[in-house]
Amino acid sequence: MIDVNLINGIALAFEGDAIYSTYIRRHLIFQGLTKPNQLHREATKYVSARAQANLISQMLEEKILTEKEEDIYKRGRNANSHTKAKNADIVTYRMSTGFEAVLGYLHMTDQIKRLEELIDWCIVRVEGAHHDKN
Repeated sequence: MIDVNLINGIALAFEGDAIYSTYIRRHLIFQGLTKPNQLHREATKYVSARAQANLISQMLEEKILTEKEEDIYKRGRNANSHTKAKNADIVTYRMSTGFEAVLGYLHMTDQIKRLEELIDWCIVRVEGAHHDKN
């Protein structure tokens, strides 16, 4: 069995991206969204690099991450990815990679309750920000 603490930030982010996306898609479908273009448009409010960088900034500001989670965030953020973000600057992209690394880490260490707690927090934030604009 591989030690999750030794997995690099990019691999953790790869896992986190899939997990977060799955939870968000499920959430949107349970909200009654069923049309693919509608689902995709709504999903980007949660899963775009900009949205994720925003969320992790708020998490850090509000100090809701544990010390370990902050370390994992930094590991993901500082990891040298050889891919470029399609719609984001490098800082935003790296922050979003750090965000995904935290979720990947929680999932891979079976901390599902904590994972869901953070994802629920993100959903509340995104929907709160969305309602503030309307």
